[in-house]
Amino acid sequence: MENGANFTSIRLTGYLNLELKMKYFLFAVITVLYSTILFANSFLIGVICSAKPLHKPMYVFLCSLFVNELYGSTALFPSLQVHLILNNNEISFIYCYLQIFCLYTYAMIEFCNLAVMSFDRYVSICYPLHYNRIMTPFRVGVLIVLVWSYCFVQFLILFSFNFKLQLCGNSMEKVWCDNYLLVKLACSKTSLNNTYGIYVNVMTALIPLMLIIYSYTRILKICMSSTKEAKQKALSTCAPHIISLLNFSLGCFFETVQSRFDNIRMPALLRIIISVYFLMCQPVLNPIMYGIRLKNIRKVCKNLIVSKVGIT
Repeated sequence: MENGANFTSIRLTGYLNLELKMKYFLFAVITVLYSTILFANSFLIGVICSAKPLHKPMYVFLCSLFVNELYGSTALFPSLQVHLILNNNEISFIYCYLQIFCLYTYAMIEFCNLAVMSFDRYVSICYPLHYNRIMTPFRVGVLIVLVWSYCFVQFLILFSFNFKLQLCGNSMEKVWCDNYLLVKLACSKTSLNNTYGIYVNVMTALIPLMLIIYSYTRILKICMSSTKEAKQKALSTCAPHIISLLNFSLGCFFETVQSRFDNIRMPALLRIIISVYFLMCQPVLNPIMYGIRLKNIRKVCKNLIVSKVGIT
């Protein structure tokens, strides 16, 4: 029986059925997307950090969200570019493990961050007079640290079990390293990995989901008894968050289904798009959506552009 020590790399076979021209086309698309993600998210992080009117809980949580978009996309896109342009589908074990850790913690942080943002909107809409007393800078900082540390620690424990696995193969039908598929390659017992993996998935999905449902149930209840103007204001504030949440949840659902049920037959290109959708669209959608829809961010961006043009 072979074990992991006999392998020096993982083969990502999701690329194999693509023609060379299609690989070059995807490389161009990914390069444009990654450049857009880097610019848009970095720009908005800079805007929020430099503009005092945006030093409020809502925008601090947004800043955390944008940092996470950079974190997750950087764990995926550079490796995709290298594999496509060099026509090479192998990835070292070290980078594979690092990619698994980064991409899974990205997804966990994204969902938890969106849950905390929904709670922030709930406090803002349902308790406007007490908002500043409840959402103090200290509590906002604690929530952000808690989100990131909770997700890192939870997955780090799960991730540590992988180092004890004995692998009988090194091939994944994927374009990035997947923890579920890595465990499937094992010939040793994986009951501990599977049990704790289910626990982590439930805890990082159930707790944020309960907070989101509670927050929006209370917001909806308040809106039903409010004036038309108040309803429109609440909808305008919550719409980007709801769209972002639905988009991310849908992407994660499609990725989970196509990974777990590998008997589903679909074209190679479609499988690739589904597997990277939650990482490809979310980092592009969020900065565009929040930058366009939130009046205060638009105003600060406009002032920055005007001041730069005035100087030149």
